[in-house]
Amino acid sequence: MTSLDKPTEQTEADDARAVTEAALFEAFGGVRGMIETVLPGLLFVTIFTLNNDLHMSAIAALAVSLVLVVVRLVMKDTVKHAFSGVFGVVFGVVFAMMTDNAKNFYLPGMLYTLGLALAYIVTSLAGVPLIGLILGPVFKENLSWRTRNPGRKKAYTKASYAWGLILLAKSAILFPLYWWADTEQLGWVLVTLKIPPFLLAVWLTWVFLAKAPAPIDVFAEMEAAEQAEKEREERAKAEREALGGDAVDPAQSGRHRKA
Repeated sequence: MTSLDKPTEQTEADDARAVTEAALFEAFGGVRGMIETVLPGLLFVTIFTLNNDLHMSAIAALAVSLVLVVVRLVMKDTVKHAFSGVFGVVFGVVFAMMTDNAKNFYLPGMLYTLGLALAYIVTSLAGVPLIGLILGPVFKENLSWRTRNPGRKKAYTKASYAWGLILLAKSAILFPLYWWADTEQLGWVLVTLKIPPFLLAVWLTWVFLAKAPAPIDVFAEMEAAEQAEKEREERAKAEREALGGDAVDPAQSGRHRKA
């Protein structure tokens, strides 16, 4: 390796890290997505701590979730993160109202976290890590990493195990509190645990993927294949037209012989 090769390799590595960061930012919603995830629960526990009013806390949490969706729609931005937050809040509100227990506002989200943790681990054991299914389309590689990019599959497997174990650890903290702590204690611990485990999981994903081989852009491959096929068809058409122009008309050939 010459000294001229090193800057090039370093630039390529930096570009790969930048692409990975951008993809993770897009997939998980970035700072705005985190705010949309935390704000409804924070508002619920704050109001409930102040006045112990389940209905007011639930309505406020649901209202702020809907406002976040409306803001996204007005700004013509992607609404998948805001909508997922609304669904979570709706389930929590319905469950809390039906049971008349404010603590149950958090239970659907806790069950979802536990289920997601198990999904990460089970899919990794099955050889189809969930984080790869999530990020594959973002990196424009779809499922090519499963059979064509083993280094990338290994990174996705490590990342999925990391997500699963982190979410399991979070569940191991929250479920005992659900049974033993009061609503305010559970709510504040849950709000506190919203961001740090998420950031840890995203950071580990970035570390694993930054060291992995570059993704195979299957969309670019399909476009290249379509372009190559189009060029072949155009060449074949041009050859047919050229052969047709060079062919001798039989009628004209007969007239020349009579003359």
